[in-house]
Amino acid sequence: MSLIVLAMVLARPSLASQHVVEIAWDDSGAFARGLSVPAGKFVEVCGGLKAGESVRWRFSAAAPLDFNVHFHVGKSAEFPAKLTQATASDGVLQVGVQETYCWMWTNKSADAVRLDMRLQR
Repeated sequence: MSLIVLAMVLARPSLASQHVVEIAWDDSGAFARGLSVPAGKFVEVCGGLKAGESVRWRFSAAAPLDFNVHFHVGKSAEFPAKLTQATASDGVLQVGVQETYCWMWTNKSADAVRLDMRLQR
């Protein structure tokens, strides 16, 4: 487990255990999940990446979600990708700096939303 994800788990175990999923790449370099994003909450998928790596990502959701890819620099966050109220998207993250990167979906609706996502190195 990366240090940032571990710190999040220790600092806020109730939130982290429910809403943060650590990336576990399979033998083909893929990570895919079907998730439920609770009403008024978020889900994020996080993992450490090295400079020079790239990750192709895609998702589809049953209803609009806010989405971003982010990493932290000190107390601030950088956002290589950011969308508002999207039901599907795809892209490629080109890793410029070794960090823990998170793909995050926020549900602003009153109902849980089904999310299917895939990352591929």
